[in-house]
Amino acid sequence: MTRYRPEQRVTSTRGCHLGAVPPRPRASYDRRMLTATDPLRTRPRRVIVAGVSGAGKTTLSGRIGEIAGIPHTEIDALFHGPDWTPRPEFGDDVRALVARDAWVTEWQYSDARPLLTARADLLVWLDLPFATVTLPRVVIRTVRRSLGRQTLWNGNTEPPLHTFFTDREHIVRWSIMTRNVYRDRIPTVVAARPDLPIVRLRAKREVEWWLAGPLTDATR
Repeated sequence: MTRYRPEQRVTSTRGCHLGAVPPRPRASYDRRMLTATDPLRTRPRRVIVAGVSGAGKTTLSGRIGEIAGIPHTEIDALFHGPDWTPRPEFGDDVRALVARDAWVTEWQYSDARPLLTARADLLVWLDLPFATVTLPRVVIRTVRRSLGRQTLWNGNTEPPLHTFFTDREHIVRWSIMTRNVYRDRIPTVVAARPDLPIVRLRAKREVEWWLAGPLTDATR
């Protein structure tokens, strides 16, 4: 069974596809972003975490939830049904999630992104070095899950390692193919939600600085 990837588009009649807007020049949106040391003006209550597969979105989302005292919902658990099939309730579950007063989740899936973006009050972009950080992470994670037959969402497990060579959408290959996609997607958010604070974290140490500094300070 081919595993659906977070960047794949699933059927939708609601909202717009943020990835459809042409990217803006990088300099026009870099100036609008917060760094790992810039203070947050308000306490975040609805947070989305963006990044390529393997960047560490789920781990960071969980840590944000712990520090800010808000519940973390893993969006993969809402999307994947048995045998890696999309759950038909996914759209309704996302709408129910964003209707809550407080939440943190990963900014994934084309049908979910517009709903999440419309309600979020903070976006955190994990833009880590791909070759030295993200790629090793996704490879190690995939090998560990596959060899250990780790049970994931709704009873799913990673396919055998040899599918890296046969499945174009194998998670490692998918991470490589989509490694630059957020450089196109983030400018569309800047255009659609100019009021939305976006924190760009570009190194592992910046993640730690931001969690211990601006996020902790904003939640006191």
